[in-house]
Amino acid sequence: MVKRYLLICALLFSVTQLKAQQYGLFNTKTLFDAFENPAQKAFVLDSSRQFASNFLLPYFGLNAANKGDSKYVLSDLINHSTYNTDNVLIGNNNRNKLFQSSNIYLLTFRMFQSYKYNKELGFSWQVRSDVFADYTNETLVVFGDYNRFTNSQTGLLNSNGFGQSYHQFSVTYRENLNKRLAFGAKLSLLSGITYNQINVTNSSLTINHVTDDLTVGLQGTYRSNFLRAKELDRNSFLPNFKNPGMSVSLGTTYQAKSGIFIMANIKDLGFIKWNKQSHDFNVNSAVTVGRETIDPDNPEYINTNTLEDELNEVFVKSDRQKGFYTATNAKADFMISRKYDFYTPSLIVSKNLFYQGGDAAFVNTFKRNEFSVSLSPTYNMNGFMMLGTQGMYQTPNFEFFLGTDNLLKSAAIKKVAVVNSGYYGASFYMGLAIKFGFVVEHPQNSSYMPGVGDDTQTSFFRRIFKVFQHKGRD
Repeated sequence: MVKRYLLICALLFSVTQLKAQQYGLFNTKTLFDAFENPAQKAFVLDSSRQFASNFLLPYFGLNAANKGDSKYVLSDLINHSTYNTDNVLIGNNNRNKLFQSSNIYLLTFRMFQSYKYNKELGFSWQVRSDVFADYTNETLVVFGDYNRFTNSQTGLLNSNGFGQSYHQFSVTYRENLNKRLAFGAKLSLLSGITYNQINVTNSSLTINHVTDDLTVGLQGTYRSNFLRAKELDRNSFLPNFKNPGMSVSLGTTYQAKSGIFIMANIKDLGFIKWNKQSHDFNVNSAVTVGRETIDPDNPEYINTNTLEDELNEVFVKSDRQKGFYTATNAKADFMISRKYDFYTPSLIVSKNLFYQGGDAAFVNTFKRNEFSVSLSPTYNMNGFMMLGTQGMYQTPNFEFFLGTDNLLKSAAIKKVAVVNSGYYGASFYMGLAIKFGFVVEHPQNSSYMPGVGDDTQTSFFRRIFKVFQHKGRD
């Protein structure tokens, strides 16, 4: 189970060599910006058409980073498809940290609903994933070549981590409360795909020099919605709502007279309920494996289980099938920005609410006509420094962007890790959207405009605030 979890993390890492949160797209009024930051506009009066979509051309962002000596193992996995732990130091309880996230918009559709209050309504289908692992060098080596261990030790396999993926179906709505202040909300129905969570709190390695055996003791917990990889097939990755959930995002923007733009969001605050066929393991046991190498050509050859086989058996015996709840990776964002002719600097701070991590980014955007480029140095609160860059072509009715949040590491992903410092990482994102339908012209320029002449329309957020005001008076 432990090895499977680590290999899953490594495979997720290798797939993402192709998120920070694509900070270069904040306040660009792209369709991606409007769905990720609920109060943001996607339409421009007198220029944009009434509807927008990506037409099943995925908006996607993929990001991964790994810090520690395990970068040597990941390098061999990526470049040679081999699991080699020869270069991993043991005996010092050195730790490794792995992070991976993805956010893929499979389908988006957004409409300009009303000129009055600048109302916009959108629908989207996303697939998201988050992975975190904090593990020791010894955890890697014990499954690669445990003959390297010569002394009995405790605590060297203590590790923890999780991986979660799910579909997200959302309705997004935004409107202006007045000319400067806007609010938006995103309500989502979730369908869980996979979940793995491990926490080894106590561990031991014991060497029997008489029998030349290795005994591994583990105490901890493991949760998963599947027991074996063969349980997963193509249908497992389609939305089926066997593992339902909900989330909400709330956002606001303010455009000051001085030109300063402020945005704040609470994103993806929610949960997933994993079904009753999921697995919950509480392990407190030890397994022993012979260290000698057995030659299959020997006529007296006896097939013995590997360490992984023995540990799998321990986990299976402790299985308790039951449902459980998990939180989504909710974030709190804050952005302040000001435009100076062709240059727009932006300061963004984003913090995970339930899980480890966050970012502080300084986005520098340079725009001329329809083209823009940005450079974004970012400090990740897990101890990473990143440099992002982005290129975009954007008109009122068409947009295409391409970028990375981790330029230098992404460029070096295929090189073998040979340094003892730094980290291994990669990031890539891109997207395309098109607007179509009638032009959303200003009322003075058009004989028809959604929301014009309709005196029955009211502001959704004004009604909410009035309810709170009345309750406060009571």
